[in-house]
Amino acid sequence: MSAERCKQIEGILNEAFAPSKLRVKDQSHLHVGHPGARDGKGHFSVEIVSKSFDGQSPIERHRRVFDSLHEMMTTDIHALKINARTPDEANSL
Repeated sequence: MSAERCKQIEGILNEAFAPSKLRVKDQSHLHVGHPGARDGKGHFSVEIVSKSFDGQSPIERHRRVFDSLHEMMTTDIHALKINARTPDEANSL
């Protein structure tokens, strides 16, 4: 089930942002016993690099990611850790 959720998240983010890098990790195992885990929702980490984030603040980027995953946020995702960068930011690391 968690691999399916990761693939679904990847598909949505690929379509919304055409990222040059995307990594989705299920971290639900780190949160066993938390309220979100009890109702079947998962904890995920997203690392995304996209040119579409150019000129946006980190908060704007996070809002866009949350908005793109809106439906899953109500049904499948309890917590989402986001690292959203532009290609220039990613290359300067």
